[in-house]
Amino acid sequence: MAKAQDYTKTLQDMMGAFPVDMSAVQEAYKTQTTLGEKISKVALEAADKSAEISSKWTKETIAKFGDVAKMKEDPAEYSKAATDFASGQYEMVAENLAAYAEVAKKVQMETFELIMAAGKDMSEDATAAVKKATADVTSAAKKATAAAK
Repeated sequence: MAKAQDYTKTLQDMMGAFPVDMSAVQEAYKTQTTLGEKISKVALEAADKSAEISSKWTKETIAKFGDVAKMKEDPAEYSKAATDFASGQYEMVAENLAAYAEVAKKVQMETFELIMAAGKDMSEDATAAVKKATADVTSAAKKATAAAK
């Protein structure tokens, strides 16, 4: 009866001949965490600027509402004060929405630039890792072929 050959040692030798390079994984992790840090910075700056716009808008609204709340001698003056307040609010809305739009535009541009730069970095890292892996596999295959002879 034929005895089955044990391929365990051959498989172990073959797997040992193909080492795994963890530096590529570390570089990818470093690139990813750096990107996360930069995007977080952009988001936090945008949140801070938005909070400033909101605070300024609120303070201006409260200040202008003070004119509406003042006592008037003539009832028609209340109507004029309310109309002036509404008109001022309309102007402030347009002004503040434009400020928010500028913040959003800046965030969009900075995020786009960061993602493009990260994509380039990741592509370079991947290319370097593939070249190194190819060289390692070629070297290991040559060793395995030489050992098999």
